[in-house]
Amino acid sequence: MLPSTDTALLRRIATEQSANRVPSLVAAVVRDGELVWSGARGWVTDGEAPGSAPDNDTQYRLGSITKSLVAALVMRLRDEGRLHLNDPLDKHLPGTSFGSSTIGQLLSHTGGLTAESPGSWWERSPGSDWAALEASLTPETIKNRPGSRFHYSNVGYGVLGELVARHRGMSWLDALRHEVLTPLGMSRTTPHPEGRHAEGWAVHPFADVLLPEPAPDAGAMAPAGQLWSTVNDLARWTSFVGGHTGGVLNPDTVAEMRAVATVDDADAWTSGYGLGLQVVRYNGRRLAGHSGSMPGFLACTLVDENSGTGALALANTTSGAAIMSLTMDLIRIADEQEPKLPEQWRPAEVDKGLLTLTGLWHWGPTPYHLRLIPGGMLDLSPVGTGRASRFRPTGEDEWVGLDGYYAGETLRVGRAADGTPTHLDLATFIFTRTPYDPGAPIPGGVDEAGWR
Repeated sequence: MLPSTDTALLRRIATEQSANRVPSLVAAVVRDGELVWSGARGWVTDGEAPGSAPDNDTQYRLGSITKSLVAALVMRLRDEGRLHLNDPLDKHLPGTSFGSSTIGQLLSHTGGLTAESPGSWWERSPGSDWAALEASLTPETIKNRPGSRFHYSNVGYGVLGELVARHRGMSWLDALRHEVLTPLGMSRTTPHPEGRHAEGWAVHPFADVLLPEPAPDAGAMAPAGQLWSTVNDLARWTSFVGGHTGGVLNPDTVAEMRAVATVDDADAWTSGYGLGLQVVRYNGRRLAGHSGSMPGFLACTLVDENSGTGALALANTTSGAAIMSLTMDLIRIADEQEPKLPEQWRPAEVDKGLLTLTGLWHWGPTPYHLRLIPGGMLDLSPVGTGRASRFRPTGEDEWVGLDGYYAGETLRVGRAADGTPTHLDLATFIFTRTPYDPGAPIPGGVDEAGWR
């Protein structure tokens, strides 16, 4: 990035580290799948003495960012047809006291489960195995009717980790290494620190002194927040969330994960949750990713799917740093200092047989334009205001909606005997070349006297 952008970004993380007394802080910006800037402030310890500045290969604990990686494993199972998001948990993990919660609800924190596992504070205590966790989850751990509201549940992701293990015949961590980390080149993302890493600290609220924080293995709760990672690896994951999926998931599946499934603050709608991903609104943007915290660490990764710009930040402090605000500011600064130029328009290869579909169509008296867009897709948009959607081809004269009101709905082309397109059938709505064309199968028919 330009020297002026570098200075603005560095100043932002320097202010955060200094003003909030953070032992060390690393951050980065990605754009269109590439790491384009990184910076660091503070120091990481070498034994008992202060060491040197962290770098892009220094490990920090990710906390709940771990959940988004576990969610990717669940979505891979869904895409393989091994499960459905509407399946009750009991279909895959029979015998639990919360088996009526669906997999989709657990992914979006609407399954009604308690926030924390019963017993000792799991983030600071050695964890037990699945059998012990399951035994502790009595009917009293259901705090809300499944599907009724957003209620963040670390327990729910412990459960999802076991779900993955049952289907894969290996631990969730081994599945993660095999299916996600290795294909994405995230070799420095591990369950425990390996090599150079930041120690986790609590900073005294009224004095400039530190207290080391513990980092035990969380056992069956590990899918909720166990992982450690680096700037380089988390930049790759940030790009993945933005759509550069490296074949690990279909980009459409990741877009589904980014879509808002529930809203945290219903009145304001500034934050919500998708399928394993947090979604926030900031200065007219919608950003997706996840934040994380464990004793001694704060972390955040967010990406703007529209601009292609994302950012991440990692700090080794229990509290103090405004880690999400910092990450959002890094995205804002990068895009303000160096706004992304639109891609140059170029002619595209299209199926010329589809050209006859383009142009003006009418839903009743309302005019719409149908355009071809890259990938054999269609864009159906009203001439004025109304419902617009894109459609992906699924078969001969058949497309499925990708967004808006018609997401998931099927669009079919009706043709005359000579092959001329006569109408579009979209979720029972009939679109015709002229308003209420009497020659098309208009539901309810068309008055024989016509327009008057």
